[in-house]
Amino acid sequence: MDDDEGRERARRWLAEEGVLQIGEDSWTSGDGRLTTNEVAHTWTRAALEDPDLDPAGRLRLALGFLDLLDDYWVTCEIRFDLVPALNPEHARLLWDAYRRRLEAPEPAEPVTYSLWVDWFEDRATAEAAFAEVLGDDVEELRARDRLHEAAQDPLCRRVRRVLEISGPVPWPVKHPVFQALAGIPALHAALFQGLRAGWHDAYGDLEPRSAHALLRRLKLPEDTEGLVHLRTALEAGRSNRYRESP
Repeated sequence: MDDDEGRERARRWLAEEGVLQIGEDSWTSGDGRLTTNEVAHTWTRAALEDPDLDPAGRLRLALGFLDLLDDYWVTCEIRFDLVPALNPEHARLLWDAYRRRLEAPEPAEPVTYSLWVDWFEDRATAEAAFAEVLGDDVEELRARDRLHEAAQDPLCRRVRRVLEISGPVPWPVKHPVFQALAGIPALHAALFQGLRAGWHDAYGDLEPRSAHALLRRLKLPEDTEGLVHLRTALEAGRSNRYRESP
């Protein structure tokens, strides 16, 4: 099911419940006017509990809500429903949908925020989530000697977006991916943002010595915001600004 089909399926389901869109951020129902966020909070859980659908059908419907509403709360409800019992079929549906949205030209803030604060900050899910949205593809391209494809859209959009929010991913998990991509100059800015997030995020993770070695490989303008600060911190052996005193 592509994004347009999922979006229209969600719209039809809402219409059957008496919920109709009347403006860019305006919906109407029997209870009055609703914002898009209110629709997400009120109806995503109902979609995930629809007794007329099997579990996979409910997940597809909820993913259609994500396409239609473009609201972070939809990702929260999906995660509440899937974790900790994420079966293989549902995992495939979820990660396929996330990868599509990460590759799309349109902004993907609900998905990137969901990955960052929910999947990557949770050590129980960070490794698997990172592998699904980036790590496995990089390893496959590396094995086939085709890493240059990571700099070509639409994959490049996904690569950049994931790198930039990868701060909380454990360093041993993301370091091999960072190293593999460091040979692609077009990705150096995104790699820097990933390194900086490892230092800057409250739950960021990096190993100073290997992070510093990687930073030295990146070709960046000297006036890149945060570059001098990060370089100085790593040279001093500091791993995270929140967990170590100046």
